[in-house]
Amino acid sequence: MDNHTIKMVFKEYIHPLDTKVIQKMIDMEGVDKYVKKLDTIAYIRLFIYAQLKKSENLAVISQSVSRKKTVQRLVGIDSISKSQLSRKNRQIPHEIPEAILRHLIQKVQYTLGPVKAGKALLQLHLIDSSTISMCLSGYEWADFRETKAGIKMHTSIRLCNDTLSLDKMILTPARPADETQLDELIVYQLDVLHVFDRGYFNFAKFDAYSEKGIKFATRIKANTVVHVVEELLVDPSSPITRHAMVTIGNKTSITIDRDNR
Repeated sequence: MDNHTIKMVFKEYIHPLDTKVIQKMIDMEGVDKYVKKLDTIAYIRLFIYAQLKKSENLAVISQSVSRKKTVQRLVGIDSISKSQLSRKNRQIPHEIPEAILRHLIQKVQYTLGPVKAGKALLQLHLIDSSTISMCLSGYEWADFRETKAGIKMHTSIRLCNDTLSLDKMILTPARPADETQLDELIVYQLDVLHVFDRGYFNFAKFDAYSEKGIKFATRIKANTVVHVVEELLVDPSSPITRHAMVTIGNKTSITIDRDNR
């Protein structure tokens, strides 16, 4: 995405977040009690931007803030060091993102109504992985890097009403790519929507899932070649800004695009 598109998408991500509600959650946890600069709201905004930019590490994120006025305006800070970012990562309790997720679920329920929202959320499965680094001398079997060992925890989380429940979890050495476990995490039911990130990007798997009617949503990689076959009508009252029939590789599929990428 170019900078203009990233700015548009960033605002779409931020828009549903009610900062007053989130700030109450933060105050209850006392996370920002002695913070002068990088408060939790700025932290959330910064890492949403970093995810959109696919920033590789904390140093890159720090440089983006220092060098780009646009980032400073979007996030609300003019500079931050990688050590400050690292400390903030350790300080944020898991209850904060969980509370934000519940807040967003409540907004969905308010918008769609409890019955329709409950049915939609029951069919949503979130797939992701987490890597845990370990001492190489003690865990030589956990293949990761030359200087360290590690394991990867692949999970499928079911989102239902305002709660999360673990559907599947697979433990592997850290080195294999995320996509190697995707088949095991997919729920082969036609009414389920799977959501996962670029780590699971695999054209062959996408083709196979599409042929079986398995629904999934992911973000395409920057170098993906997409050919628009037909522009489709969009309901003006819908939040969708673009709906098109496209081809990716040799297969045809429907893509819904909120930001005109």
